[in-house]
Amino acid sequence: VEARIRSINAFAKVHRTRKCDIELDNLLDRGSFSLDRILEIEPEFLGEDAHEHDDGIVSFSFSTDKPVDGDKLTKWLRKLLSDRGQDILRSKGIFCIDGEERRFVFQGVHMLMDGDLTQPWREGERRWSRLVFIGRNLDEAEFRKGFEATIAA
Repeated sequence: VEARIRSINAFAKVHRTRKCDIELDNLLDRGSFSLDRILEIEPEFLGEDAHEHDDGIVSFSFSTDKPVDGDKLTKWLRKLLSDRGQDILRSKGIFCIDGEERRFVFQGVHMLMDGDLTQPWREGERRWSRLVFIGRNLDEAEFRKGFEATIAA
């Protein structure tokens, strides 16, 4: 991973963490972006042709105020990432699991996924679930149908 980061930005400071456990002050408002430095390295950075985007990349998200069934969600995500993982660049979500007082936080990269129960929902807090996908050639309607099938009865 570090080699890949260095290939993208040799000047990036790398923090080794476990499950993203890091103080936000180490990441935010660092003032580390320098347009002058970028222009020294890549003079065409601001040019019209400097930005290439893959037109096949899409992103979409789904949400519900209804609790989701934890077993159905896990089975669906595993199957989805197994079958379509090569096209799913990134996925992440926060879920209100039926019968669970803690939030379930999920993230995935291609076919790899990780999820865990985290802090409890606060008293009076809106309990909802939201899932985001970024990928190539993804059928939003197909993904929506799968997500909606995980909603608890």
